[in-house]
Amino acid sequence: MTSQARSTRGAGGAAAVAGVAAATAGAGAGELSAALVAPASSPFAVIGGALIDLAPTWAKDLMIEWFGTADKIALTVLIALVLAVVAAWAGWAELRRPPAGAVIAVAFGAVAAITALMRETGDPVPFLPGIVAGAVAGAALHLLVGMLRPKPARPGTDAPSGLPDRRAFFAWTAVAAVGGALAVAAGNAARAGSRAITSVRDALTLPAPATTAPPVPAGAELDIDGLAPVVTPNADFYRIDTALIVPSIDPADWSLRIHGMVEEEVVLTWDELLALPLNETTVTLSCVSNDVGGSLIGNARWLGYPIRELLARAKPTADADMVLSRSSDGFTASTPLEALTDDRDAILAVGMNGEPLPPEHGFPVRMVVPGLYGYVSATKWVVELEVTRFEEARAYWTDRGWSERGPIKLQSRIDVPRGGRRLSAGDTVIAGMAWQPHTGVDGVEVQIDGGDWQPATLATAISDDTWVQWSLPWSAEPGDHTLRCRAISADGQTQTSDTAPPAPDGATGWHEIQVSVA
Repeated sequence: MTSQARSTRGAGGAAAVAGVAAATAGAGAGELSAALVAPASSPFAVIGGALIDLAPTWAKDLMIEWFGTADKIALTVLIALVLAVVAAWAGWAELRRPPAGAVIAVAFGAVAAITALMRETGDPVPFLPGIVAGAVAGAALHLLVGMLRPKPARPGTDAPSGLPDRRAFFAWTAVAAVGGALAVAAGNAARAGSRAITSVRDALTLPAPATTAPPVPAGAELDIDGLAPVVTPNADFYRIDTALIVPSIDPADWSLRIHGMVEEEVVLTWDELLALPLNETTVTLSCVSNDVGGSLIGNARWLGYPIRELLARAKPTADADMVLSRSSDGFTASTPLEALTDDRDAILAVGMNGEPLPPEHGFPVRMVVPGLYGYVSATKWVVELEVTRFEEARAYWTDRGWSERGPIKLQSRIDVPRGGRRLSAGDTVIAGMAWQPHTGVDGVEVQIDGGDWQPATLATAISDDTWVQWSLPWSAEPGDHTLRCRAISADGQTQTSDTAPPAPDGATGWHEIQVSVA
């Protein structure tokens, strides 16, 4: 055993703790510097964004299936756990082979800096947070682990080496860990305030619509406990996107560029958009990752300007068939040109349920297109529309194996009773939702224990672009029961029983639940 190994024997656990503390200090420095000079280039955000981009489709589907709209929180926690494991190993390496651990820490910061440079963050110095994080983590690790080594004997004496000061080591390790954690929290808080443009949004008054949406008709709400409301509150509206950090856009700096296969390029500013006659419309949006019976769907009242009017200004050429929309964070979606130029209420939305768009739902401007899954139509933080052709351009998700066009499939689900619940025997109700935006729903049928299909009572729909509630009285008898539902569209199609997963163009099948009646 070498003298170095003997002198550090038993210190491996402490070195691993030092590695985690140093990584926390580096993460805090990186997040705080990002908040100050490069809000979109946080090391966690750029590394997480790169992982989202590189992850195979099955992995993304699994994250959404397991965590739903908490998928970004889950990814952040996963990154932190992996970082902690690597940091512990770096601490051990620094103890055994200095400065190997410090080099590992600096290398991680360099990876974050390079990744930030390669991504479209829009920050002037996107590399800086990664560099700061790596430098602080490396220096802290080198200093902390150095405290675990015996002190050298005084020159010219035979005195033995002094023992490491473990009390000082743990004190400084705690300082690094707590200081780093506080810096992470401070950085996130500071960046959140900037990102949300809170004061601007709160002070914003949207213009009154030139055309108001029809009111929610009488009979649209069945007032059944556990049934989703017809209009989804903003706080409950599902969120699925690729942005770990919500883009921060001041409306005064926002503009939309329409270009590509057009006769005239169009650039629209925020003030110009608000000066146009805005329309109010109620539209149901759905995520293509929604499983049969899933909750990745919502219905809201939107305020915005028809995209077809802006495209009419640009005058697309006759051979164009697709519009590639681009978000401020680089996300792209491919929308059929016909879906943006026909008579549907495809809009550039600025308002949601009577207020400016929430930041996580696209503030200041997003797209809303009835009848298409969000991955090909509902671009948030939209800044660019490129008129092109499907054969010449591919979007974020189509590059990853999803279909190009993404029409929303006919679907229905059972909300009441909840699957797996135990019910009391007697009169009760089966109720749920059905949808096929831009086509509409004409009926819903329910099957109990494999018997005949029974027609449910359909509530009044707001329009063909929205989902609709339905219900069926049921005299529940004791025992275990299987309930199924299927919808019938306004054009006479019946929801298919064929079971298919969300990829590549939306899930199919009948929603089925099991209930027990006592």
